[in-house]
Amino acid sequence: MSNTGAARPLPKTLDVAVIGGGIIGVSTAYALARAGVRVGVFEKGHIGGEQSSRNWGWVRTLGRDPAEVPLAIRAKQLWADIQAQVDVGFRNTGVLYLQEADADRQQHQGWLQSVRDYGVDATLLERAALSSLIPASARQWSGAMYSASDGVAEPAIATQCIADLARQAGALVHENCAVRGVEQSGGKVSAVVTEHGAVAVQSALLAGGAWSRLFCGNLGVEFPQLKVRGSVLRTTALDAGPLAAINGKNFTCRKRGDGGYTVSQFGASMADLVPDSFRLFGSFVRSWLRNRDFVRLRVGKRFFEELAVPRRFALDQVSPFERTRVLDPGPSQAGLRQAWQNVVHAFPEFAQARVAQSWAGYIDVTPDALPVMSAVDAVPGLYLASGFSGHGFGIGPAAGEVMKDLLLGNRPAVDMGAFRLGRFL
Repeated sequence: MSNTGAARPLPKTLDVAVIGGGIIGVSTAYALARAGVRVGVFEKGHIGGEQSSRNWGWVRTLGRDPAEVPLAIRAKQLWADIQAQVDVGFRNTGVLYLQEADADRQQHQGWLQSVRDYGVDATLLERAALSSLIPASARQWSGAMYSASDGVAEPAIATQCIADLARQAGALVHENCAVRGVEQSGGKVSAVVTEHGAVAVQSALLAGGAWSRLFCGNLGVEFPQLKVRGSVLRTTALDAGPLAAINGKNFTCRKRGDGGYTVSQFGASMADLVPDSFRLFGSFVRSWLRNRDFVRLRVGKRFFEELAVPRRFALDQVSPFERTRVLDPGPSQAGLRQAWQNVVHAFPEFAQARVAQSWAGYIDVTPDALPVMSAVDAVPGLYLASGFSGHGFGIGPAAGEVMKDLLLGNRPAVDMGAFRLGRFL
């Protein structure tokens, strides 16, 4: 399904270069190509090789920051359009945020109130209505927040499939082709410098996920971003489980296209203490304190691995992006064991299945857990779409659409004020 870009010659010129072949980058390339823009995607490894293929696969509006809700609503429409062309596993399964205590219900009511003006398809269910959507449970669920039109897609195939649609629309996709940096002429971006040579461009989009801070830093641009290691498991096929994707507070589960379930929990996320953790302490300390029940801090060898990565590097030498093509961290087995125990306790039917595989990926997070989707004012012609904080897969197609508009100088249909890079300055 995927091509290797190193085996084909680079174009001499493009209108737009997209740096990074994850869900955001390829969705932007797809939108641009459909608009008649000559666009190329440059991926240091392979398409969707990092977090874009390692996430939970949820396509949700529920629980999002209100600023993201218009994107989430639009994304569901775009996922349906994509599914009509190629099978990415998109299904409106429904999403449930289960509740046990009055505090859970009050939190859900507060969220519904905060997004009431967006026309979100969401409601609160009482216990009786919930019982028709989930198997019998050992836990005393009092109800749930529910969206029938939220759903899932399959991360293992979705990004590559969207990349194929982008190719069919005219985009060029180069894998195994790292972009080391950009050149500027006349006060703006004039070329991207890849490991195989330079390509003249009118503008460039950095959609580098967990690598974006390093790329920005080499340009002298401060982007406050850290990595959180999220761990996930999948089960063997199980017929008896819930069809809706479920957030059960100390576990999550969703039905997969292969008949099994993707299972995780927020507590299975680890933030490795690295040099940037200390450099960005002031920016992230409030976020760490607020999320200490969900993200655990860990000291390990990752500190020394990142300490050895140069923060500045020349464009005519091998870059860090070539030295590590794919970030492939090991999963937190302790966190996943707990998640598995929690889901089996909640729904005993899961004991009929077994754990088939586990994995992890690095989530790119910002201090306020909102992405940056904006121009980089310090480098005219450069745009940034990164820091999606674990929310990027579901809104990926809509993020690509608004980035297309920004790159073309059009006004997006969504208010982008909350996503400016300048909010951190």
